[in-house]
Amino acid sequence: MSIWINGRRGTVIDCRDRGLQYGDGLFETMRVRRRRIRLLELHLDRLAEGCRRLGIDVPAAGLEREAAARARQCVDGVLKLILTRGRGVRGYRPTGKERYTRVLSLHALPPPEALPKPVRVRLCRTRLGLNPDLAGLKTLNRLESVMARAEWGDERIWEGLLRDVEGSVISGTMSNVFLRRGSTLMTPALDRCGVAGVMRRWVLEQAKDLRLSVWQGRLPVEAFRDAEEVFMTNAVAGVVPVGCLIESRRQQLRLASIETAERLHARLELE
Repeated sequence: MSIWINGRRGTVIDCRDRGLQYGDGLFETMRVRRRRIRLLELHLDRLAEGCRRLGIDVPAAGLEREAAARARQCVDGVLKLILTRGRGVRGYRPTGKERYTRVLSLHALPPPEALPKPVRVRLCRTRLGLNPDLAGLKTLNRLESVMARAEWGDERIWEGLLRDVEGSVISGTMSNVFLRRGSTLMTPALDRCGVAGVMRRWVLEQAKDLRLSVWQGRLPVEAFRDAEEVFMTNAVAGVVPVGCLIESRRQQLRLASIETAERLHARLELE
């Protein structure tokens, strides 16, 4: 792993940094393929929206150049960008004088055996709180995902599904979720909580070409039982079909179709 902090190699960050103190910042996890970042524009769009909503002033062009330069140092891998408001004084209120901190790190890809296809997914006990002001953003505050991921140690299970406090399915701990029923592609609305993944956005943009109509709304767990196909998405893994949803020790839902996931995967290989 290689790490750069504000453009310089290193592993030490100021303990007064608001990213450490309060989780005051954002991050992007990006897939590097053939020395370039896949869907870079979508990552930068989401990051810019997060900076706008959090009030962090960052020169987007400089970040793009730096991220692209780091990606060129790796044929295939994962590039993570952490952006914080920067070092600050004690207290929650930003002064407006902070200078942002950026951390870029290059990582090897997960081994192929870590992503069996189709995958097994479980339903998590941990619930997501509702906060429309932060909905869709990939902030540094990921404790709900940390708690959910700690619920299982079975390596045969790839991901866990998270519901909100009202019981609607929102996403995985590290992914977004889609259901297909006939020619309708369904995915949870992310207007109250959850992270709007760049791969989720890409899939929604592809739907029309695949002759699929898109529905976004509140999805109860019961909706999965009527689905013909379920798949998960994230920037590193891409499009991952689900073969089994474990609702409880005694109840498992088997899914056979991977048609849409395969078509999307083929398109993604061209990106």
